[in-house]
Amino acid sequence: MTFLGWLAIRPAPSLIEVNAAVSGSAVDDDLAFALDPMALDRVPFPLEHEIRRGDTLDGVLLRAGVPEAELRQASAAVSEVLDPRKLRARDSFYSMVHRDEGLVGIRLPRRGQGVVVADRNHGAWTSRYRPYRRSHIRRLVRGELRGALESSIRRAGGPASLAESMARVLQWDLDFNRDLRVGDRFEILFDELLLDGQVQGVDQVHALRYRNRERWLEAYRFPDEEPAEGGSNRYYDADGQPLQRQFLRSPLPYSRVTSRFSLSRFHPVLKRRMPHYGVDYGAPVGTPVRATANGTVVSAGLRGGGGRTVRLRHANGYLTAYLHLSGYAQGVRAGARVNQGQVIGYVGSSGLSTGPHLDYRVQSNGRWINPATLVSEPVPPLADALLPAFFERRDALRHELRGGSDRALRAGP
Repeated sequence: MTFLGWLAIRPAPSLIEVNAAVSGSAVDDDLAFALDPMALDRVPFPLEHEIRRGDTLDGVLLRAGVPEAELRQASAAVSEVLDPRKLRARDSFYSMVHRDEGLVGIRLPRRGQGVVVADRNHGAWTSRYRPYRRSHIRRLVRGELRGALESSIRRAGGPASLAESMARVLQWDLDFNRDLRVGDRFEILFDELLLDGQVQGVDQVHALRYRNRERWLEAYRFPDEEPAEGGSNRYYDADGQPLQRQFLRSPLPYSRVTSRFSLSRFHPVLKRRMPHYGVDYGAPVGTPVRATANGTVVSAGLRGGGGRTVRLRHANGYLTAYLHLSGYAQGVRAGARVNQGQVIGYVGSSGLSTGPHLDYRVQSNGRWINPATLVSEPVPPLADALLPAFFERRDALRHELRGGSDRALRAGP
């Protein structure tokens, strides 16, 4: 239904409908005020639109039934603060519709940045860009692993996305596909990002402790003078030693191990025993596959029973291979440099495969080795001159980690 048809037949919205529609940060703050039901007919009501592939702002409004002269004025106002060519498929925006006056405004949110506000007042359109107000809440979550990590974190009062953040911090010490055990314990100190007062997700993990079997892993974020190669994560253990190593424990942050390294495995397609020089991770088609170390692409293409395969050469005589992919990430071709953690391809079932999975292999000086037993060297440590500052920060973060029961703590901007 067009919004003109909606205007003709829709009864005045209830107070609940209006409050629900304007509660998010995508709609301008001047709409999020207490409304008197007697005044609802005088309040612009937001209608959400989604831009489809090949759409323009004009096209979406025209399809919704906005008169051409009116939509061109609205679109021109938006264009004063936002290049329409920056709109992408699946972007959403809101047309502000008055029951008597028709289209009176546009609200076009930019993900994580702000909102384009265009309004018609006394027949004239004006526009402005309003950045979101950013703030943070410092939070402390403690819990025990009972089933999946995401559900365990939710039960402890944290967001499920915190599991991915934890995996990024500990990705050099824990293989989250194999090493986690029921009964493991975790303590995580992190900031949640708020935009216009609405929680958006995890912004930064400052410190965490994780008990895996009988060992405690500790991680403390410390901003040294140079970003870590291949990324910006700078986490250190309690002694100031870097967590980052030459190799990640796994090319997939979350999946299940379906087959292990073996010198004699029954091949599910060829129906005979033969060596399996990798670790298989079951995952849905399209799951991003990460380079486990900085390196250079040796090849990216079809390779026999391995199907679509990416091979990377690394320092110290190492080579890694990623088999059965559904496709390659943009720019991944022979000779290209890749960084640790960079997406190089996507899980598939190409080649001799019975279902979607990744076969991950590691070669050392020409010999295939078990990826699960790879001993990875750490990156260079903190400079001695920085250690006193690190230990001071570590002690402060430890104090926060031990500072009470699970609760929200105040944080700076």
